[in-house]
Amino acid sequence: MNVLNTLWNLFLTSGLQLLSLLGVIIGVGFLLGFLQNYSRSFIASAFGNRGFLLTAWIGTPIHEFGHAVMCIVFRHDITDVQWFPKRATDGHLGYVSHQYNPHSLYQRVGNFFIGVAPVLIGIAVLVGGLYLLVPPSYDTLIHYVQTDVKAEGFTVAMFQKALLAGVVLLKSLWSMDYLISVKFWLFLFLAICISTHIALSTADIKGATDGVIAIFILLIVLNAISIWTPLQANKVIDVLISYNAYVLAFSSIALLFSVLTCVISFSISRVRFWS
Repeated sequence: MNVLNTLWNLFLTSGLQLLSLLGVIIGVGFLLGFLQNYSRSFIASAFGNRGFLLTAWIGTPIHEFGHAVMCIVFRHDITDVQWFPKRATDGHLGYVSHQYNPHSLYQRVGNFFIGVAPVLIGIAVLVGGLYLLVPPSYDTLIHYVQTDVKAEGFTVAMFQKALLAGVVLLKSLWSMDYLISVKFWLFLFLAICISTHIALSTADIKGATDGVIAIFILLIVLNAISIWTPLQANKVIDVLISYNAYVLAFSSIALLFSVLTCVISFSISRVRFWS
């Protein structure tokens, strides 16, 4: 009975850790997809089905670049890449085809990160663009993250402070000085293009699922080591989970511009409808 209880607690603990570890990025990915679908429908109503290509020429290469980078990191063989939308694209704006060794736990874990890579890389590019084109707002954002967002467990306060990073950024961008800045408008355009195309596709989610299973197996192994040996391997998991606060804070940037894109595309579609 003690063995069964131990095994049950092992699986339950690993499942909760899996949710804590991956829940934020998965949730952000689905929310970005939700906003993207609305933006796409509004743009289509205003400019036709190909209207979405207005942002795809910048957003799609960054989306696929994310997949490609993680393929390299996790030692997957890239067999084919479509960086830009094509006229006869059979429904795909872009794609990265890759192969891996199914017997390698490392490469199977990589499937998750390859699947969600557009979100991770897209956020990194947005932060980089902020740093290069709108440095004062970048400094404001980083200062807020460093002073107010803490690496801690899942609490309501942690979520509130992390999500407020997007509000802090929005306030810093609300400046008359930016209205006459070419760099600001360039950043705004690039941010809309990127945030509109970093959402996860059905193929991305399907590919990431196998990685989730592999990560769950890895968590079970690490927790088992912590239970039956003096090694506290699960401490590493706790540290990684605590950094979800920073992941959520920077994810709020992508969510901010996705909401902005949705509002702008809706406004344009209404103007086109009534004109």
